[in-house]
Amino acid sequence: MKVFLAVALALPMLVSATADPLISRGKPASASSIEASGFEAGKAVDGSTSTRWASLEGSDPQWLRVDLGSSHTISRVRLNWEAAYGKTYKIQTSNDASAWSDVYSTSAGDGGVDDLTLTGTGRYVRMYGTQRGTPYGYSLWEFDVYGTPAGGSDTTPPSAPADLRSTGTTSSTASLAWSASTDNVGVTGYDVYRGGTQVASVTGTSHTDTGLTASTSYSYTVRARDAAGNTSGASGSVTATTQPSGSGPAVPFGSHSRPYASGMLRPSGSQASLDAQVVDYYKRWKAAFVRQNCGNGWYQVISPDADHPYVAEAQGYGMVIAATMAGADPDAKKIFDGLVKWKIDHPSSINPDLLAAEQNTSCVSVNGTDAATDGDMDVAYGLLLADQQWGSSGTYNYKQLAIRHINAIKKDEINPSTNLLKLGDWSSSGGEHYYISRTSDWMADHFRAFRKATGDAAWDTIRNAHQNLITSLQSGFASGTGLLPDFVVNTNTSPRPAPGEVLESANDGQYYWNACRTPWRIGDDAVTSSDAKSLAQARKLNTWIKSKTGGDPNKIAIGYKLNGTQISSGSSAAYFAPFAVAAMTDSGSQAWLDALWNKMVGTGIDSSSYFAASIQLQVMITVTHNHWVP
Repeated sequence: MKVFLAVALALPMLVSATADPLISRGKPASASSIEASGFEAGKAVDGSTSTRWASLEGSDPQWLRVDLGSSHTISRVRLNWEAAYGKTYKIQTSNDASAWSDVYSTSAGDGGVDDLTLTGTGRYVRMYGTQRGTPYGYSLWEFDVYGTPAGGSDTTPPSAPADLRSTGTTSSTASLAWSASTDNVGVTGYDVYRGGTQVASVTGTSHTDTGLTASTSYSYTVRARDAAGNTSGASGSVTATTQPSGSGPAVPFGSHSRPYASGMLRPSGSQASLDAQVVDYYKRWKAAFVRQNCGNGWYQVISPDADHPYVAEAQGYGMVIAATMAGADPDAKKIFDGLVKWKIDHPSSINPDLLAAEQNTSCVSVNGTDAATDGDMDVAYGLLLADQQWGSSGTYNYKQLAIRHINAIKKDEINPSTNLLKLGDWSSSGGEHYYISRTSDWMADHFRAFRKATGDAAWDTIRNAHQNLITSLQSGFASGTGLLPDFVVNTNTSPRPAPGEVLESANDGQYYWNACRTPWRIGDDAVTSSDAKSLAQARKLNTWIKSKTGGDPNKIAIGYKLNGTQISSGSSAAYFAPFAVAAMTDSGSQAWLDALWNKMVGTGIDSSSYFAASIQLQVMITVTHNHWVP
């Protein structure tokens, strides 16, 4: 056996064996390369002299690295070479796996066993070979490191991470999550391994591995570590398969492959310029409101102006927007899948196929954990868009999730006696809200998409019930304006605007912060389907508001009584933007539409109001002919 003292010339001499313990056994190891499957880096720290690490043949430099978990004082390194050995190599230490310090070097290696006494400190120790001793590569039966923790006497390792799972993939990434480990002192981080090679160290319980090959399966494990450098056993393994390359969206933003009904206006200017303005606004909206605040593979749309930081309405908006902007945003599918995971992991307590309406800053569902109809309508619609954009053979079966969501809406958010939407799955027979409906939830284009996806003719009946009620309300309570109230009561007998506060405010029976969206929701169906009812309803609204303001969008107020009397002064995109969709339906409103468009383009993102900004963005998508019905 050869024994070396680490000196500048690496002169061999006999030394007494160190009393420090072996600290590398079973620790995470990685390497510059491997010769083939079965020769992974971990084979050199597994305690077996019948398994080995081997690098690619015929290539310099190559290295093998072991992660001790935290800083250690190193006193000895023992290399048990296979026939392929290093002639010129160094032993190096590092605290970050980036900046390395040499603690031993030689240019006279001759294989066999090199037992080195040396002095160094670091979390990482590696053999760095620059000249092979044979035409082959570098190969070690065992790479043993001896020393003591630099940070204390704790020798108890954390528990192994549990429930390792793949939370989503793209053609080049795999997202992972796991349950937290426990430790007698405290877990400080986690090391992620792909096929036995460490690819990341993180402090949280999730990670996205990047730079992968499309249509390829990868195996992952995770280990926990504590401040003393103790490392847990490996978690159970999980396999993640990346998606095929070239699986771009079927309807990329700006393709205009789904034409609108004949005669629908769009703002003046080139289509390319209009599309670019939408993309610019989308980027600012995304920066202001799209977040990953809670890890776990989730994306969220924050709602600073709502009762809670995360509400179902915002997540529904986010899903529809992300699926629609695919092609303009390379991260659209990643964001969408993160929102899907949020939906799955935050089910309603009443119907788990629906989304719980509200979550707190800890991303935990609160306030009854039941569902709200407005969010569920858009979640289902967004899933249908995603199915057509990317197909349903990837991480999530969008089509299956959509149909389950649609059927859940029908079961628990449709009043079976009126065929009208309820406020949520919490509104039950005999309750005071059972025959109350919110007009901004009435999305005829969504009903059409649900009918097509499920083949269920009940959705035609449901759509007709809502369209007929809109016509009745416009005729009976807003004949001069066409305005709808926020809420309608007595839907089982004589439907009428709420007489006062029934859910939110004294203006529940007026055109206020819910109904302000109805020109957009009605208009979306009118421009895409050319339905006579939707067209008449949208044109009635357009005629009144254009006259009321004299063609000046700056005069669109915040709220109106159904007779057209202004409620509040000021201006908000939640009120002026939706009228642009209604304007599209009138061939004589080009100048009016242009004025509304210019008002939108000139209105910046208010980071305190996801509501107004999200409405404006979706209106801009529609008026540029980029909205489509799956």
